[in-house]
Amino acid sequence: MTVFVDLSISLDGYIGGPDAGPANPLGDGGTRLHEWVFNLETWRSSQGLPGGDTGPDNDVVNEIKGRAGANVMGRRMFDEGEANWPAEAPFHAPVFVLTHSPRDPWPRLGGTTFHFVTGTVEDAIEQAKAAAGGKDVQVNGGADMVRQALRSGLVDEIQLHVAPITLGKGTRLFDGLEDLRLVPDRVIASADVTHLRYRVRSTP
Repeated sequence: MTVFVDLSISLDGYIGGPDAGPANPLGDGGTRLHEWVFNLETWRSSQGLPGGDTGPDNDVVNEIKGRAGANVMGRRMFDEGEANWPAEAPFHAPVFVLTHSPRDPWPRLGGTTFHFVTGTVEDAIEQAKAAAGGKDVQVNGGADMVRQALRSGLVDEIQLHVAPITLGKGTRLFDGLEDLRLVPDRVIASADVTHLRYRVRSTP
């Protein structure tokens, strides 16, 4: 079982724009990081739309969808999503939300149930592993959640989808991780995005 991070990121290291919140998901300009997804067949099908592009980018998205048996996220990401996800949340698997505020599980259409973990990042990931049915565990974000998991040595793999843009400000993924060491594992490039996959060798 692999614990992995999978995020879109700008050339200057941002995974979201400034002023992010439930009323402004991904922050100012943050949706630009994901423009490479919107014309793909897999994404369009998930939105009930016909057609779409196939090819390497679509294959990468399908691969991600097929491997996660459970997910972990921080409360800020959940708060943004709760206000904006459709009734059929996009995960289709258990999601464990690390939070300081207890809350009963929240089932949604399509197989997603949000579970609220008031312990540590280790607790959240262990619960996700137990619920994953032998599949992998995805740490979805936000940045603080990913950094906590990396500092605790809990992440095995990071995949970054590098959009060919800069944001200039917002939420940077690797701030404060002064000695993160990664081993390159795969590169897949297209006209719209570069997919970089790394194994995590050591963390600060």
